[in-house]
Amino acid sequence: MKQLIYSVEDDDSIRELINYALINEDFEVVSFITAEACLSAFEKRLPSLLLLDIMLPGMDGIEALEFVRRKYKNLDIKIIMLTAKNSEMNKVIGLNCGADDYITKPFSVLEFIARIKAHLRQRSVGVSDGIIEISGVRLNPRSREVEVCGQSINLTYLEFEILKTLMENSGNVMTREMLLTDIWGTDYFGESRTVDIHIKNIRAKLDKKKDLIVSARGVGYILKDDAT
Repeated sequence: MKQLIYSVEDDDSIRELINYALINEDFEVVSFITAEACLSAFEKRLPSLLLLDIMLPGMDGIEALEFVRRKYKNLDIKIIMLTAKNSEMNKVIGLNCGADDYITKPFSVLEFIARIKAHLRQRSVGVSDGIIEISGVRLNPRSREVEVCGQSINLTYLEFEILKTLMENSGNVMTREMLLTDIWGTDYFGESRTVDIHIKNIRAKLDKKKDLIVSARGVGYILKDDAT
């Protein structure tokens, strides 16, 4: 069965390019010009992945992203933002609101397809049952819940995956490249800076346990047990 992808893009030429590229890779694609039309389609059928332009007529991409993450918070729907804006702030806003990735236009079709496949491949991997608990931080892979000193915290999908990887490898330095490969896939073409943005967000949510995640300057990150 083909995986369903929803694409919201109001530029005719880019929308046609996206459709052609995805159909050529044997995906099922449904395109929309407005976010409102796309969200109406969610009521009938849920996609595996959503491509969202930021600048849209009516509801913009960030608003649509927040709506999907709020209404379908328990579902693993990958969301990639497409934007002509390349400032770090726009990337940060998208990631903070729950986007799994962003692609800046104009983009390479080969990179575009590779990143979509990487996210969908990661989505298909099941989670283990083993609960991990380190220094007051408790992570449940099955329920995707994280507690800090008994208090539940809300992580985005990628924040959860990064924290899970760090906890599974506690005491060992994880380079940015290792995190990118483990979470996004071997064919991820994004910037290593993306990892830093997510780590910053995770630390903020860990609050008084934020110092468990330590920077290995110029290399990556390590999660240390503060009881050792």
